Amino acid sequence: MNAEYHPVSPARVFGALLLRDAHVTRRELPFFLIRTLMQPLMFIIVFGLLLPKMGFLDARYKATLLPGILGVSLTLSAIQSVALPMVQDFGWTNEIEDRLLAPIPIPLIAIEKIVVGSLQGLIAGLVVLPVSRLIMGPIPGFTLAYAGETVLMALLGSATFSAIGLFMGTAIRPQQIGFMFSLIIAPMLMFGCAYYPWRGLDVFPVMKYAVLINPLVYVAEGLRGVLTPSVPHMNLLVVIAVLTGMLVVIGWLGMRSFVKRAIK
Repeated sequence: MNAEYHPVSPARVFGALLLRDAHVTRRELPFFLIRTLMQPLMFIIVFGLLLPKMGFLDARYKATLLPGILGVSLTLSAIQSVALPMVQDFGWTNEIEDRLLAPIPIPLIAIEKIVVGSLQGLIAGLVVLPVSRLIMGPIPGFTLAYAGETVLMALLGSATFSAIGLFMGTAIRPQQIGFMFSLIIAPMLMFGCAYYPWRGLDVFPVMKYAVLINPLVYVAEGLRGVLTPSVPHMNLLVVIAVLTGMLVVIGWLGMRSFVKRAIK
């Protein structure tokens, strides 16, 4: 007797892929936490603890630094969790073929990667925030009164950088991965207004407007506006609008690049 065939819905396959990635993340949790905490911890200890204690930095600088460090943590985690596996899967191991055989449209596989990266970025932020607060001590003007807005900013930032990771991971060859981090990621971090407010660049008008192409600027400024609103920051509606637009455009570019690599 022939067995009756029941097609599996794309939603179930999408959920199964998410569960698989969640299992992998849980299994590699210690490495994920080390990767997430290492760089932020160094900046927090030096600029948020040692230099203020020595009197080289005003204690009020902590209010500027905390949202920026949080932005760096979640964006780095999001972009790395997508870009590095993509480079590996398409370049060395070809493990992406297992996913491409799943009964699901190829663009949905790319979207699943963005979702996973977004969640990992959010987790990174949830880990780094209390650790930063514990190390730096009292932070002038710090508040959790806008928890919903904080989660929204973190998710928008994580999703945008996950999309960037998807585009980079599919557009850049494995041999160029070092080039990606030295020529793209490093300047993005230094000129992303993570360690200083965007309004502080009023003294450098050209730089002030040149950095607006950097998505980290909007992540850091958005988090500054909800966590330490007393620090000068961008209008939050502008931040949300720009990050949403970047997510749509870069997400489309990333999925297009993913599909092109997948059907080669």
